[in-house]
Amino acid sequence: MPSHTFDLRSKNVLLTGASSGIGAALAPVLRERGARVALVGRSAETLATVAGPDDLVIAADLEIAAERIAVIDSCVSKFGHVDVLINNAGAGAYGSTLSMPDEIVRRVFEVNFFAPLHLCQLAVPHMPAGSMLVNIGSVGGQMMLPWMSLYSAAKYALTGLTDCLRVELDANGIDVMGVYPGHVRTPFQQHSLHGDAPGILASSNNRFAISPEECARAVVRGIERRSRTTVIPAIYWFPIWLSRLMPGVFDRQLRRMMKRIGSAGS
Repeated sequence: MPSHTFDLRSKNVLLTGASSGIGAALAPVLRERGARVALVGRSAETLATVAGPDDLVIAADLEIAAERIAVIDSCVSKFGHVDVLINNAGAGAYGSTLSMPDEIVRRVFEVNFFAPLHLCQLAVPHMPAGSMLVNIGSVGGQMMLPWMSLYSAAKYALTGLTDCLRVELDANGIDVMGVYPGHVRTPFQQHSLHGDAPGILASSNNRFAISPEECARAVVRGIERRSRTTVIPAIYWFPIWLSRLMPGVFDRQLRRMMKRIGSAGS
C-alpha cells in the first residue's frame, strides 16, 4: 500500500453504535481488513450477536459521561491505544422545532454531538500519530432536514466539530474524516426518540436508499484512503451543492416537500 493510505491490519478500532445498522455492518468489514475491534452498544446481548470471538464488547449508554469514560478505559486497557475512533452512534427525532420537548432536544444533542465530542477528548491522548478519527454524521449535517430539524441541527454541530478537529489535530498527525450518509436501510427510523418519519420519506420508499453493508464498505474505503469527507451514496452531493450554490431554489424545493408531507399526514 502507498504510504498515504491507511492499512487496517492489526489496528485497534473503537466503534460506537455497533449493535445494529451501519455499525453492525462495519464490524465484519473491519475484521476482514485485519483490525482488532472494540464494539460499543447499549446491550451486551445484542453486541454478542455482532461480535467476533476476538472482539472487545463494551456495553455502555453513551448519553452518560461516566460510561463514556469507562469505554475509553476498557479499550485502552485491552489494546494499549486507539488507532481509529469511529463515532457512529446516533439517534433521530421527528417533528416541529417549536413543539419538540426539551428532554428530547437534550437527548438528541447528547447522543449526536456531546457524546462524540467527549469521546474525541478522551481518546485522542491515546491515539498515536498516523491514527484516524471518523465522525459519522448525516446528509442532515450538510443540508437542512426540516422534518427532523433538531437532529439536523445536532449533525450540523458535529460537522463543525469534525472540520475544526481536522485542523487542530493536524499537529498530532491524526487524520479526521466526516461521513455523511443519506438514506440507509437500517432501524434508525423505527428507533426515533420522538415522532415518526413521514411515510413518503421512509427509507423503503427512497430509490437512492442503500444497504448498511454498502455504507460500511464505503466508510472503510474512506478510512483506507484517508479521505477528508465521504458522502454516501455520492448522489447526495447534488442536493448538498444545490443548497450551497442555489439556496433559494433549494428552499423552494423543501417547502414543496413539506407541503406534500403535510398533505400526506392530514
